[in-house]
Amino acid sequence: MELGISGRTALVCASTSGLGRAVAELLAHEGANVVVCGRRAELARDIAAQLPVATGIGADLLAPGGPTELVRQATAAFGPIDILVLNGPGPRPAPVTDIEAHELGEAVDSLLTAHHRLLSLTLPHMRRQRWGRVLAIGSSAVVSPIGDLALSGIGRTALAAYLKMLATDVAENGVTVNMLLPGRIATHRVEQLDAARAARSGRDIETERAKSAGRIPMKRYGSPEEFARCAAFLCSDAAAYVTGTALRCDGGQSPIL
Repeated sequence: MELGISGRTALVCASTSGLGRAVAELLAHEGANVVVCGRRAELARDIAAQLPVATGIGADLLAPGGPTELVRQATAAFGPIDILVLNGPGPRPAPVTDIEAHELGEAVDSLLTAHHRLLSLTLPHMRRQRWGRVLAIGSSAVVSPIGDLALSGIGRTALAAYLKMLATDVAENGVTVNMLLPGRIATHRVEQLDAARAARSGRDIETERAKSAGRIPMKRYGSPEEFARCAAFLCSDAAAYVTGTALRCDGGQSPIL
């Protein structure tokens, strides 16, 4: 399938590891000019050097002026942003009864407010040219709460509501806004979560991982590459009539349609 993104500029947030990196790499190999970014500037540059057309930028989206400086450098490298992939690290694992009030604000700041700032800087160009793709990497907790990931679920659900309303407002401008919800994808973050659950339960990590995989209809974790293929579709011309949706990439694990 021709994705139609060759020569488009794609900014992929938090793309020095995990799902963000997988998405950045695939978009680059599909012909996009990719901006790899993360707090580790040297690592971002190293990853970008391995891709066809890419640049690496160190960025802290929670720092004052962080989003503005990131967009400034990205635009200087490749021109205005056509594809924006919103992504960021999740807050600490905890059940809802164990979170503090200040952590709620921090979760919203990192998972919603910082992304709003990026959107305010990049949407005007997308709307003027009547083509744009906004994709947020979320979590299956948006549709099916995960008990020990309360802060992540709260922050990402707030982002999902924001993006749904945004999708309606910019649809007539040719800009699509979607969210992609990973389930158990084999990343370092999921490995850390498995290790923490194993420690709490007294099981070894392999037993914990097998138990987790057993709850997935496909009986396995997904790969970052599988997730990235779904992301690339939602960023493409092929998905021009898909907007305002949250697509699950979870092996069928979520119990609702």
